[in-house]
Amino acid sequence: MALAAASANLAGKQSLRVVVIGDPGTGKSSLVASAATERFPDEDVPGVLPPTRLPVDYFADRVPITIVDTSSSPEQKPKLIAECQSADVVVLTYACDRPATLQRLSSFWLPELQSLQLKAPVIVVGCKLDLRDEKQYSLEAMMEPIMGTFQEIETCIECSLFRQIQVREVFYYAQMAVLYPTAPLFDQETQALKTRCRRALKRIFILCDHDRDGALSDVELNDFQVKCFNAPLQPAEIAGVKRAIQDKLAEGVNDNGVTLTGFLFFHTLFITNGQMETTWTVLRKFGYDDELKFRDDLIPAIKRAPDQTLEFTSKTIDFLRGIFNMFDTDNDGALLPAEVEDLFSTAPENPWSSHLYENCAENNVLGGLLFEGFISKWALMTLLHPPSSFANLIYVGYSGDFDSAFTTTRKRKVDRKKQQTQRNVFQCYVFGPRGAGKTALLQSFLKRQPDAFSVNGRFAANTVELPDGNRKTLVMREIPEGDVGSLLSDKESLAPCDIAVCVYDSCDEFSWQRARDLLVKVAAHGKNTGYEVPCLIVAAKDDHGQSLMALQDSTRVSHGMGIETPVPVSVRLNDLNNIFCRIVNAARQPHLNIPETEAGRTRRQYRQLLNRSLTVVSIGAAVAVVGLASYRLYAARKSASSGE
Repeated sequence: MALAAASANLAGKQSLRVVVIGDPGTGKSSLVASAATERFPDEDVPGVLPPTRLPVDYFADRVPITIVDTSSSPEQKPKLIAECQSADVVVLTYACDRPATLQRLSSFWLPELQSLQLKAPVIVVGCKLDLRDEKQYSLEAMMEPIMGTFQEIETCIECSLFRQIQVREVFYYAQMAVLYPTAPLFDQETQALKTRCRRALKRIFILCDHDRDGALSDVELNDFQVKCFNAPLQPAEIAGVKRAIQDKLAEGVNDNGVTLTGFLFFHTLFITNGQMETTWTVLRKFGYDDELKFRDDLIPAIKRAPDQTLEFTSKTIDFLRGIFNMFDTDNDGALLPAEVEDLFSTAPENPWSSHLYENCAENNVLGGLLFEGFISKWALMTLLHPPSSFANLIYVGYSGDFDSAFTTTRKRKVDRKKQQTQRNVFQCYVFGPRGAGKTALLQSFLKRQPDAFSVNGRFAANTVELPDGNRKTLVMREIPEGDVGSLLSDKESLAPCDIAVCVYDSCDEFSWQRARDLLVKVAAHGKNTGYEVPCLIVAAKDDHGQSLMALQDSTRVSHGMGIETPVPVSVRLNDLNNIFCRIVNAARQPHLNIPETEAGRTRRQYRQLLNRSLTVVSIGAAVAVVGLASYRLYAARKSASSGE
């Protein structure tokens, strides 16, 4: 069965720019002239033709094509490079009657294109087919190693301009290379579907397998055909599909219908037979772009203030709990790395393979991700990049819309005024000098030993059970001392922060002095930008013995700033003084523990003095007004008495 692909411009291209390059005398300009006039040029063709536009109805897709001729002379190389860099597709020519020009493709032209790191596909075109000596070489034998080395080659074709053989086909293949490129779908070297293509097709298969029996029945195949190609399948065509698959791959079909293996194999056949448009039609019908990710227009634009965040709704939490249980195949309450990979096997890639998510959540002793860690990783992804979080929800099977998946939190400024917050996910920035114990604090949050890992700038995300029975998600982000300056150079850098924790080594007076400076910088930045955050001081390494000077000064500073006194903790002794509950409780009360700096205190005292002065002036003015009124009343009475 041949599935009919839609002829619409599915790639979203409004026009195509085809740049023709190659050795002198290989027929570049004649190829352009022949395509435009549909005949062999009678007169000598100029060395380089001006850009030539083919009629809009040249092909059924009705995509306007502009062909750009080029010169291969050394002095024109900058212009040739510029044209190639602006090309949608490059046509690289050689002369069929001059084998040396074919050899020049791999010795010069293709390496030159690779050095430019072009993303445009390449069509290799042999001109002057009518002059070729058939005994000179086998085209297939010559091109196979070249195409194996240079993956950017989309296809090869030979033509005769004199006899008008396959001239139109050259630009048809050029158009197809852009609208329906092979490179994102298929690896020519391994002759297999590329990973993203296989993952996208797997997701499509699961969506079409309505009864979840692991196979597409005749009814499901027909529904798939109608959705993608607007045409039903006849029973004989369905039987033909199954037979074509089963003849090549026995496990591609079972009693219930076409299996995932068979579905993937069938698309491999389409691609190897040059029918890329069929697979692309399927992919684009399900919302995929040329990079085999969801199109940008399918992800809603997120409008929120800098101090607002997104959180999952209860519906989304329930969905994720179901997905977690589904992929927890050994029912041990944790997802092993292989199970996590399987869960994301319908996404373009595992989003948690990024270093940002490495070791950021709690695992069990076997390395399995607990449900609390699973939800915490999703919460972290939502904080860092909400569109990615929503896209991955859809990739793994969520069927609701954006508004059903997320709720937008109230502005933190409003929370401060109302003296409460409704948030369930809190982000904590952890500041402190090098060696203060920041990393150990994050590791203890994940119930790990202090030497478990040592990568800076990471996150730790977990749930915290509070004394009142509520559970909140806390995301802790370590800010290396050297990064504080660049972080605070951004006016909105503290907007996503619900609470700042400043850590110092309690036995090191110098560590406290540096921590104090950081705390003042954070407090001043929040005051100056309007994104003030509660702050806590953590005196780490309490088991090493406290520096008396550091203890006294940190207590004095915390009192002076109007925040809680430093919380002593010892990670080594696992004496954490309930620090994570304290952090969450402080974040839940955003109007408290806002540090006041010396400058802020001076401004406050000035405002108080000004207010008192204004009050005195107001009282004096009021007394004067009352006195004047009394005098006028007295004068009026006296005048009345004289008149009598």
